[in-house]
Amino acid sequence: MKVRDLTELAVRNLREALLRNTLTTLGIGVGIASLVAMLSLGVGLQRLATQRLERSGLFNAIFVRPASDFRRMGGGANPAAPGKPTPLDLKARQAIAHLADVQEVYPQIRFPTEIQYAGNSYPTAVAGIPASDRASGAFDGMEGRFFSSPTADEAILQIGFAQRLARQPETLIGKQMVVRYAKREPLAATDGGKGPATGKTSPSAPTAGFSLVLKEKDLQIVGIVKTDPEGFGGFGRGQLFVPLDVAEALHATQVTDLRQVLRGPSSVPTYAVLTVRVTSPTRVPTVEAAIKRMGFETFSLLDTTRNLRLFFTVFDLLLGIFGGLALVVATLGIVNTLVMAILERRREIGVLKALGAADQDVRQLFFSEAAVMGLLGGFFGTGLGWAIGRALTFGTDLYLRRRDLPAVNISFVPWWLALGAIVFAVAVSLLAGIYPASRAARLNPVEALRYE
Repeated sequence: MKVRDLTELAVRNLREALLRNTLTTLGIGVGIASLVAMLSLGVGLQRLATQRLERSGLFNAIFVRPASDFRRMGGGANPAAPGKPTPLDLKARQAIAHLADVQEVYPQIRFPTEIQYAGNSYPTAVAGIPASDRASGAFDGMEGRFFSSPTADEAILQIGFAQRLARQPETLIGKQMVVRYAKREPLAATDGGKGPATGKTSPSAPTAGFSLVLKEKDLQIVGIVKTDPEGFGGFGRGQLFVPLDVAEALHATQVTDLRQVLRGPSSVPTYAVLTVRVTSPTRVPTVEAAIKRMGFETFSLLDTTRNLRLFFTVFDLLLGIFGGLALVVATLGIVNTLVMAILERRREIGVLKALGAADQDVRQLFFSEAAVMGLLGGFFGTGLGWAIGRALTFGTDLYLRRRDLPAVNISFVPWWLALGAIVFAVAVSLLAGIYPASRAARLNPVEALRYE
């Protein structure tokens, strides 16, 4: 039977039982709609998480720490590099900066401080923020502005700390505050235990330790941020943020200073953590491997995204199972519709066979009817699923706006999901039509013509 004749017969037969076939098609559409709506939520949430992480710059960041002696002994950090751990100092920072595909390398600076404002003292922690963090998205929607320059004596407050300083935090913008901190001053090394050295220290001379000198720094408050822009890999949580260059110039006492004294004399300070920005997330494994060969421990967000991908895969699977339940009901509807069509059209099938139609032609006719219902149901269900996702996103945005939170897009239907849903609907319809089509093809034409 020609394709044209087959199509005309299928469309004509579907029109004769329009209400029943329409309800069956709608059943397929509802099943596909539930499947598309649920999978679009999984895809949308995964896309939202990925976009936020990529914008924050965490996907192309590597956090470098000095190798730990106890982990080295256990073989956890870098067992291939025996001996004394390599210090994470200025020399190591410069060496990492010269690696291929590295954009910038900067230390994570955190130190305790005391803020003097309006005659009162407030203990807190200061964190240095590089200029590149301006585009990370963490400072979007902040009150005020970002730092005017990398060396500006300016500060951005975290909303929780700003509320401690004033009942109306926005009134702090433009005000001056005083930061009191402990500056480290190196001490000259002793001469082999025979007494103090000459007292004249050079920048390259080993130091036996350091002294603490109380210092003060005037800063202007230029912004208030509601989020925590520090990301991963840091020690402590800062509530007051200053430009990274300013934080480095303060030479404030940090946790690593005591560790450096305990490890012995050294001419240069060491870093607790270095953040390495790579040109692309695809280059992170290569750069990370190169840093490990230098004798340091590394951590990148890509190390944990494998678990994130596993979570979203299982999440999508569960959503697909629940969405597929409605499709199973629709499949039973197709079987019921086509079986009823066989009973109603036995004489028609007998006439077709008497006119020379083969079993294969009858089978193809019923397959065509099932495919048409699946195709129409697939298109309708995909559109309905997209509309349901849009409605869920709209409702979520209203809920978030009432709580002064930014709107998000929790549903997304990519082209491959829409196309796959339509193909899947046709495939399910064809599978549902196997039994009715085979039963119709096996009818005896003589008995079919006698049927009343």
